[in-house]
Amino acid sequence: MWRPALLLRPSMLAYLASALALLGRYGTQGFALSIFLGLALPQFSAAARPLLPVTIFCFTTVVFMRADFGVIAGLVRRPAKLVATCLWLLFVPALLIAGALALLGREALDPGLLLGIAIMGAAPPIMSSPAVAILYGFEPSLIIAGVILTTIVSPLIAPLLVDFLAGAAVPLDRLALTLRLVLFIGGGIVVAAAIRRWLGAARIRELKPNLDGFGVLMYFIFAIAAMDGVTKAAIERPGQVALFLGVAFLISAIGLASAWLALRRFPRSERFMIGYGTGQRNMGLLVAALGAGVPPTTYLFFALAQFPIYLLPWLLRGIAARIRRRETPADSA
Repeated sequence: MWRPALLLRPSMLAYLASALALLGRYGTQGFALSIFLGLALPQFSAAARPLLPVTIFCFTTVVFMRADFGVIAGLVRRPAKLVATCLWLLFVPALLIAGALALLGREALDPGLLLGIAIMGAAPPIMSSPAVAILYGFEPSLIIAGVILTTIVSPLIAPLLVDFLAGAAVPLDRLALTLRLVLFIGGGIVVAAAIRRWLGAARIRELKPNLDGFGVLMYFIFAIAAMDGVTKAAIERPGQVALFLGVAFLISAIGLASAWLALRRFPRSERFMIGYGTGQRNMGLLVAALGAGVPPTTYLFFALAQFPIYLLPWLLRGIAARIRRRETPADSA
């Protein structure tokens, strides 16, 4: 009686692997579709919200598991570009936001929105940035190294930046936030190291389509969880939702434009992806670390800030294709 059960396992695993690989082939479309499915399934959002920390931990683990540390070591041997990238990704978003807050005045903003903007400026780049670079056909080494290194140091840097940006208007337990970030990121690194040791780097490379699909699946679950309360807020407070959404897209656009204009010595694809990481921030990492202490309006801004994260990989694909075509002849020559 046990043999049929055992025989089912390989076929079920093969089916699951094929399904994940299929999801992985439609990465940008999957990201865009996920956010709207999250809105369309509000009845599941509240139930899925406790899964937010789980999906964040999975993202962290998979990024570290797939990291090519040989490539990172090569960049470290010629550190100028990597150091400049990390410093830009760590501090420029916060400086841009600090400048805007100085012009507007912190007192003019809802405290929850202020904390949300501070979290956006302080968070490391979104962990899907390397995946987006690969989907666009760009060389991903620099953005991979930048995301990994800035994420590693974020437990020390991010709480200070949140406090700097939010100011006295939003009290924050920096020590608790730091310890929780250490647990999230350190735990992800440990689990990733164990998986790398078990599977080996070659096997992980073979599983690329499946891991891409797993990433899309995690983004789908994350989108459902993140959209908790958004549909209701859009019906009851459409003006606030429109404002928060506009701020999120504006920060994303300014981040992309600032790197594109300032980092002229970088190849087009690299400054495009650095700009993408400047505007797309891993707010979920800090929101998950803050836990139940996140004010409702901060959570609403975090949820609405997912729209540029989910939609821009699809919306920017035409620009990315033009950049790739321009760089290819230069590379060939």
